Amino acid sequence: MTPKLRLEHVRHEFTVRDPDHPRRPPTRFTALEDVTLDIGAGEFLVLVGPSGCGKSTLLDLLGGLARPSSGRILLDGAPVTGPGLDRGLVFQQYALLPWRTARGNVEFGLEAKGIPRRERSQRAREYLELVGLSGFEEHYPHELSGGMRQRVAIARSLAFDPEVLLMDEPFAALDAQTRETLQDELLRIWERTAKTVLFVTHSIDEAVYLGQRVAVMTSRPGRIKTVIDIDLDRGAAEDLRSDPAFGKYRHTVWAELRGEVTAAQHLERAATTRKDRSRD
Repeated sequence: MTPKLRLEHVRHEFTVRDPDHPRRPPTRFTALEDVTLDIGAGEFLVLVGPSGCGKSTLLDLLGGLARPSSGRILLDGAPVTGPGLDRGLVFQQYALLPWRTARGNVEFGLEAKGIPRRERSQRAREYLELVGLSGFEEHYPHELSGGMRQRVAIARSLAFDPEVLLMDEPFAALDAQTRETLQDELLRIWERTAKTVLFVTHSIDEAVYLGQRVAVMTSRPGRIKTVIDIDLDRGAAEDLRSDPAFGKYRHTVWAELRGEVTAAQHLERAATTRKDRSRD
């Protein structure tokens, strides 16, 4: 069966200039190397890795915001060549339009699809209800809490019915209680809509709580080190995070990630040392 998303030997590099020595020739920086990964239709896959390993870069490539230096990214077997309404993106920063209400922000993507005004308004209200914001349709972003603004961002991405939802640490800036509430809301929405979700996070607990599978990336340049199946009965435990099975999976992910975090820290220290020496 053809996967919903397929990454085949994806490599991505870009040019880096030294701001302290602008006359030096630029160097090439490799962010991702030989990334191969399949994501099934309707799957919830979480991507974890050390800082700087290329998680957000990978999401940019999947979203069509950048092109890989080599390799291929396929959606339903067709190459991804740019942005498209078949993929919805949710970022850590809400990126809401401050002059539009919650309903107006959700309608924004529908306008690009050419959907008539009345249908846009109705669909926006339906998706705001789906994310638990009934009654807040006419509120502006500055009138909403951080968690509510992120709900609007999720509703906006869902409203034009994308096939894939790409989420880049969407809950990282929220307090712990709001974060856990939105994790539950996201699982409820995923179960109801059957979207394919690729979710990036630094939190191992969040990865285990949300993901059917957790893909662990190496330190820079980022590769897929391993993919761990998460087999938890989310409907059985009243407090899943205190379940012994949850702790076991958390330990498994951390065991794979620990060495990569250490390697990333060594790379960061080495880069800082080189920069300090070049200034002397």
